Amino acid sequence: MKILIIGGTGTISSAITRQLAESEHELWLLNRGNRQQEVPANVKQIIANIDDEADVLRQIGDTMFDAVCEFIGFVPAQVERDHRLFAGRTRQYVYISSASAYAKPVRNYIINEGTSLCNPHWEYSRNKIACEELLMKYYREEGFPVTIIRPSHTYCERSVPVGLHGMKGSWQVLKRMMEGKPVIVHGDGSSLWTMTYNEDFARGFIGLLGNPHAIGEVFQIMSDESLTWNQIYKAVADALGVAFKPYYISSTYLNDIAPKEYDIEGNLIGDKAASVVFDCSKLKRAVPGYQATTRFEEGARKCIDYILSHPEYQEEDPEFDAWCDKVISVLENAKKLF
Repeated sequence: MKILIIGGTGTISSAITRQLAESEHELWLLNRGNRQQEVPANVKQIIANIDDEADVLRQIGDTMFDAVCEFIGFVPAQVERDHRLFAGRTRQYVYISSASAYAKPVRNYIINEGTSLCNPHWEYSRNKIACEELLMKYYREEGFPVTIIRPSHTYCERSVPVGLHGMKGSWQVLKRMMEGKPVIVHGDGSSLWTMTYNEDFARGFIGLLGNPHAIGEVFQIMSDESLTWNQIYKAVADALGVAFKPYYISSTYLNDIAPKEYDIEGNLIGDKAASVVFDCSKLKRAVPGYQATTRFEEGARKCIDYILSHPEYQEEDPEFDAWCDKVISVLENAKKLF
């Protein structure tokens, strides 16, 4: 197959790029070329700003793709642009949406593709819903060959996934652990969550490319492993060889006191604070034999080994660190009033 990925070097798409590059498929990437050193030599690259439609059309010409995969489409205007560019130029258009689009608060902790979409807490999720609705309209009215994918918390070796971090990623949380400091955990750490390693996600994703059962359908791709946040943080601490020292704070309180740029309402109340268990039986029917095989404790060790050996991913966040210390100090002092 001839496959075009819009993006191709991000957290999710980098694993898909690697796996497709090792296959017999012809892979093209369309992006700005900021990570060319990470792209396998046999992958064809279109270096362009996709919003420059004239330049993109000049470079792709009359090329017909078996699949076009959109990883960086966040608002309906971008989906409209893709429709203009690729209607009649692809046999399948694969759009990456988000499991955060599912109704919050959750009505049933077991979630499948039929779960209603509604998230009053997060504009990011509402935009994804709007993109999905537009794409299904194109499919119903024109036969535009769309497949929608809803990932949940997918991670790669470049960043350890945690529930709460600052604007510079999760390294500061790991650094707090290594320094013996407490880390803030939302709620009491007992809600359920699902982490999916990007190499596992990629295998399910690739199985849907060129798959006639995927056209006009929605699929979620996740691990079957459900963990509490306590288990998640404990796995990270164990991989670091340090003690897990949680400091529990309710999500609503965090939302009241956190800097707006942390977007606690979206990231926690609209997503990670809810217990979720995903039913991926639809994906397994479409891709027989698919199974995520990387347990989180294994994935966390891979991430930490990689990050500790790559200083460029150890970006400190003193503002977040000071905020954590201040919040914990204030709450500890409040205890002394009783």
